[in-house]
Amino acid sequence: MKVLILCTGNSCRSQMAHGFLQSFDKRIQVFSAGTQPANLINQMAVDVMKRAGIDISNNKPRHVDEYLNEPWDYVITVCDNADEACPVFPGKVRHRLHIGFDDPSLVKGSYTEILNEFYRVRNEIRDEFYRLYESELKKKL
Repeated sequence: MKVLILCTGNSCRSQMAHGFLQSFDKRIQVFSAGTQPANLINQMAVDVMKRAGIDISNNKPRHVDEYLNEPWDYVITVCDNADEACPVFPGKVRHRLHIGFDDPSLVKGSYTEILNEFYRVRNEIRDEFYRLYESELKKKL
């Protein structure tokens, strides 16, 4: 099974979703990309994922154009901007889903407030993608 997770910057939410989904089942080939990829993965995303036991520190933001001509079982957008800007995939896409999350990198406040937002969003991503895995993906492997 091949899954592509899309976000705008591919530096935070899509990277966390990528890490979690891959950790649920190694049989799933997981990729992530952005419509306007950042230069680097967000360090706070790396830190909160590390505390969940998942290392995404070697991941690199990629552009969605790299994946347009490939066949996908699932293309999942995790932010509203990517959902709206998601290009038409000339390749075969079996299922296209949108599971939106707030962007923790946009939060203003103290370090603790920002960190807490990263934890909140990380946990929402973990829970939603685990639900998807259990209710749909696992049955198709």
